[in-house]
Amino acid sequence: MKPATESVTDPAVLPWLLAEQRDDAVPDERHQAAGELAPEAVPDEEATAPPVPLRRNRDYRLLWGGAGLSLLAGRATAVAYPLAVLWATRSPSDAGLVGTALLLPQLLVQLPGGALVDRWDRRRVMLVAGLGQAVVAGAVAGLLLSGHVRLWALLAAAFVEGTLGVLFQLAERAAVPAVVPPEQIGAAMTGNEARTRGAAIAGQPLGSGLVTLGAALPFGAAAAGQLAAVLCLFGVRGKLQQERTGVSRTALAAEVREGLVWMWRQHFLRAVMAAVAVSNILFQGLNLAVMSGIQTAGGTEFQVGVVLSLSGAGGLVGALSGGWWTERLSMRALVIGGLAVWALLMVPVAVLRDPYALGAIFALSGYVGGVFNVAGGVYLVRIAPDSMRGRANSLAMLVGGGAMAAGPVAAGFALEGLGPTRTILGLSLAMAVTALAALISPALRRGPFAKAG
Repeated sequence: MKPATESVTDPAVLPWLLAEQRDDAVPDERHQAAGELAPEAVPDEEATAPPVPLRRNRDYRLLWGGAGLSLLAGRATAVAYPLAVLWATRSPSDAGLVGTALLLPQLLVQLPGGALVDRWDRRRVMLVAGLGQAVVAGAVAGLLLSGHVRLWALLAAAFVEGTLGVLFQLAERAAVPAVVPPEQIGAAMTGNEARTRGAAIAGQPLGSGLVTLGAALPFGAAAAGQLAAVLCLFGVRGKLQQERTGVSRTALAAEVREGLVWMWRQHFLRAVMAAVAVSNILFQGLNLAVMSGIQTAGGTEFQVGVVLSLSGAGGLVGALSGGWWTERLSMRALVIGGLAVWALLMVPVAVLRDPYALGAIFALSGYVGGVFNVAGGVYLVRIAPDSMRGRANSLAMLVGGGAMAAGPVAAGFALEGLGPTRTILGLSLAMAVTALAALISPALRRGPFAKAG
């Protein structure tokens, strides 16, 4: 089994998109997934010619680079929004509200966004989304420079930026098969995973470090990065999707319902997704609690970025070694063991304030998350038929990513009422309860490949 990697951000995220990275997928399925012509429809000389390596594929490099710049800008502002509010207002609840507004589109926009990306021109979606994110970031920078911080304005800006980011990412993922041949899809997805992890590792300290120099700086830099991403996308040639005809909104709604019914019948997958959703909420709360704890101890915004970046580095290592774990442990053991390890790792976070000690703990937590990503992707590619993989991935992302929106706001109010130490201990207890629930869950006891009802 070859390790596959794909993640969103935090150590608990389980996006399941690794299903598309299986190099040992059936060739016919890969042709179908990439939306390419069948081999017999291609001239013999083109069919036998070796594909251009990805490093020399101009369109892929421009798409990869443009999306990378957009991701880097998004990661920087994702940490800058709550930090700027927290240091400006000294209110964890306000910072939590802004963090939630930024993540809320993960809950509200995923399913309609996927439908729109399939209906609209994907290049235009990315161009408009990138330009929109640049405008929003520039507006936030101007607001912060004015010295008149308005919470409602930052909430609106964060929500719009999050919405545009979801659309950009959905369009870019769907466009990759249009710029690489089917036999290179696995390598392209691996390159995208490395880009995503790199953006997360570099973006968090970049955003927190720029906030230290000036609250408006990360947003100004993000605006420039988004504009550079748009310029890269202008250079990508050709269409980024096939023409779709005869598809109505009613038919699309029926397909969404079909995906929901299929997902509901997968008892094991449903139980795992529920556990992941809870852990995502808890980790978002933990991130904000660590920010507040470091601030209370007299730390800096940059130290917060170091902690979060080490989490991303641990996730990268975990993803690379995930195949080793999946060959030796069952999916059930990985789920229950990972939740238990997370619960134990949260306890010392309640009393530690040194950023490097916290970073080591977060790196271990991220490692578990990286293993989860690989295990989830391997499982989903085995259980989901090819015709259902897109909807299965979007629904899993909706549950995993959308659940994160509830974390910051709940933790913000808990921090104001209880303080960092007791809040983190409460999060650890909630994680332990989640592990216990997974241990006794009938769906998990049945095993991953029990017949679905």
